[in-house]
Amino acid sequence: MSALSPVNETTFTDLKLLRRGKVRDVYEVDAERLLIVATDRISAFDCVLPTQIARKGEVLTALSRFWFARLAHITPHHLLTTDVAQMPEQIRRHATELRGRSMLVRRTEVFPVECVVRGYLAGSGWKDYQRTGEVCGHRLPPGLRESEQLPAPIFTPATKAEAGHDENISEARMRDIVGADVTARLRDTALALYRAAETHARARGIIIADTKFEFGRARDGEIILIDEALTPDSSRFWPLAEYEPGHAPASFDKQYVRDYLETLAWDKRPPAPALPPAVAAATTARYLEAYRLLTGESLES
Repeated sequence: MSALSPVNETTFTDLKLLRRGKVRDVYEVDAERLLIVATDRISAFDCVLPTQIARKGEVLTALSRFWFARLAHITPHHLLTTDVAQMPEQIRRHATELRGRSMLVRRTEVFPVECVVRGYLAGSGWKDYQRTGEVCGHRLPPGLRESEQLPAPIFTPATKAEAGHDENISEARMRDIVGADVTARLRDTALALYRAAETHARARGIIIADTKFEFGRARDGEIILIDEALTPDSSRFWPLAEYEPGHAPASFDKQYVRDYLETLAWDKRPPAPALPPAVAAATTARYLEAYRLLTGESLES
């Protein structure tokens, strides 16, 4: 797929579409497997924008593949392959549209919570801290500055929303939803994943300020990492060389798009405004640079 032809959505009459998320189109392959297609849609403030970000789906797919492999010693994951040539025939016939942006994955029962880990004080966490001195129920030391590193990473779960806003919840509320044992397992796994990824990223010149994970239970009962992992869509990536607490730093993620939208007279409700071509192109460049720095490789054009 050409970088000049961003993908807004996919439609395959011979594949059963299960759902269209904010970014991904999910198809049923069989009782055990799904096909997840990362489009070039972008969402901000929980609204899907009318402008696509060229090559974004490629970055999300390739970077998730990288992290799934690198972090497999911490937790198993759902990815079977990103190589369309190794997928079933009904998928291979759409190779041109799917190459580079598709994952064949194990099917799971998804836990209805986002497992958010924060290592730095940013975004909604910074706003909460200014108001209450806490972030999602975690009491923090006084006097912290915007973007400052926390004494230790904190786990701050949220409810999942296909449409509308995700909602931060307490661990106690998460226990009500998925049970105490699952909550402890997901919390400990998410924190371990974040610490390992942050160590790797820092050595490559990137700070992972925060990120979110999703988990599911496979048909054999195993709890595994699903969806995407540590991408510019699900994380805040800051350049280490430019990091300085006290203000919001430059980023390699979609914060760049949020910052542009904050300059507009938009109430953050649908319909979302379009992005200027220059903002869309600069976002593509940031996503590609994040991939290059984190993996040491460049995505082929």
